[in-house]
Amino acid sequence: MVTATIWLTFAFFLGLLVRLGGLPPLVGYLIAGFILSTQGYDSNPILEHVAHAGVLVLLFSVGLKLKFKSLFHMEVLGGSIIHMIMIAFLFTFLVLQFLPLSQQSGILLAIALSFSSTVIAAKILESKRELRAFHGRVAIGILIMQDLAAVAILSLFGSHTPSPWAFILFAIFIARPIIHRLLDLSGHDELQILYGLLLALVLGGMGFEYFGLSSELGALILGIVLADHKRATELSNALWGLKEVLLVGFFLQIGLTGHPDLNGLMIAATLTLLLPVKGILFFFILLLFRLRARTAFLTGLGLATYSEFGLIIANMGVNNGWLSHQWLVTLAVAVAFSFAIAAPMNRYAHQLFTYWEPLLRRFETEKRHPDDMPITIDQADMVIIGMGRVGTRAYDHLAENGYTISAMDSDPEKVEKHKQEGRSVLYADADDPGLWEKLNLGDIDTILLSMPALESKKFALRQLRNSGYQGTISTTAVYPEELDILKECGADHIYNYFDEVGVSFAEHILANRREL
Repeated sequence: MVTATIWLTFAFFLGLLVRLGGLPPLVGYLIAGFILSTQGYDSNPILEHVAHAGVLVLLFSVGLKLKFKSLFHMEVLGGSIIHMIMIAFLFTFLVLQFLPLSQQSGILLAIALSFSSTVIAAKILESKRELRAFHGRVAIGILIMQDLAAVAILSLFGSHTPSPWAFILFAIFIARPIIHRLLDLSGHDELQILYGLLLALVLGGMGFEYFGLSSELGALILGIVLADHKRATELSNALWGLKEVLLVGFFLQIGLTGHPDLNGLMIAATLTLLLPVKGILFFFILLLFRLRARTAFLTGLGLATYSEFGLIIANMGVNNGWLSHQWLVTLAVAVAFSFAIAAPMNRYAHQLFTYWEPLLRRFETEKRHPDDMPITIDQADMVIIGMGRVGTRAYDHLAENGYTISAMDSDPEKVEKHKQEGRSVLYADADDPGLWEKLNLGDIDTILLSMPALESKKFALRQLRNSGYQGTISTTAVYPEELDILKECGADHIYNYFDEVGVSFAEHILANRREL
């Protein structure tokens, strides 16, 4: 209890101090772990379980916002394979050239350094609401490929191999209707959170581990199985606070891995200086697949880290006698350094691209990836962004009154369904900053925002007004305190759900009374 109190105290105050300095609190948690390590504190099984649970819940939450078919495209498959091969060869050469390691140990260390952090990339993309943006989908797809490669390496050289019965896990996709139905039955309170933990930690985590596969991969896949459920976003929001608290344990654990000697610290610092090589290589590889410079830059920057999976592979090398424990500590410091640099760099990723844009755009290809093509809307009277129940009703009512409507939504499956029903709906994520650069609204004079999340509406309003849009923007609001916020962001008209529903309900009652 005393140790936990000290951990929490250090984590809170250093996280607060770092946040006041304009950096993400996770940097403070890492520093707290290193300081505690120098004072003789070490990780223990309880912290390890908390840290592991945080990673699984995070990846489960990421899965809730993704679709399988949007991940495995050529830029993901080709980009991940080409990058892993090239960076592994490059790092093998550098490690064997400058570090006192055997060939076997050098290759293992180079492979460990070739992976990027799934946790950091997912957390950064989630916090910036860019998981469903094109560069977010590409980054997560590449990370999934890297995770699969890590699982294969651990299976070949580690102490555990996949069970011959691992194919049983494919039953998860067959049982998808049951998994969806159980979420419906779980309600909206603590049982819903408990069900999410059951899927992430038990079925996805322990279930995959039992069959010799990665628990992290299992949690991600279970999230993806639920991604098209109508309450997936609600479940993700319900798990948000718990996930953030559990992840404090993960960052503390990284810091508590140990503190290096001076030589190890210098090696870790040198490895940190090589991070731009990973990002630059990703940038040029993705350009080969016709991505815009902006998309390639944002993806490469998000993947310019060392990985927690690299620590797992290095630990396997320690257990097999290929690496000393000091190398594991040195790698842990390099991973921590990469986290501390990646967090603030990605926070200002869009500003950095704007600064370097004239140079980076010179490397773009003339042909563009279909998902990176400009979006032009000029044959409509109005545009609706967000095609849930409210957006769909608004679309149909306006269309019935003779208006030509064009709409956008961030759910590819929902877009296809609307198209089959005869509506003009495009796939576009309003939370993607790149959308507003590609979007040409032509002579559209009215836009309706009907996304459920307040932050999404605020972001879309700011982007539209910053781009110089002078037309009328109407939006929805759920709570009274949102009215002034949306007005300040540039909304002209605001439809308050509960106020308007109350009025409509009263009018409905009065109409029935008159009929009587």
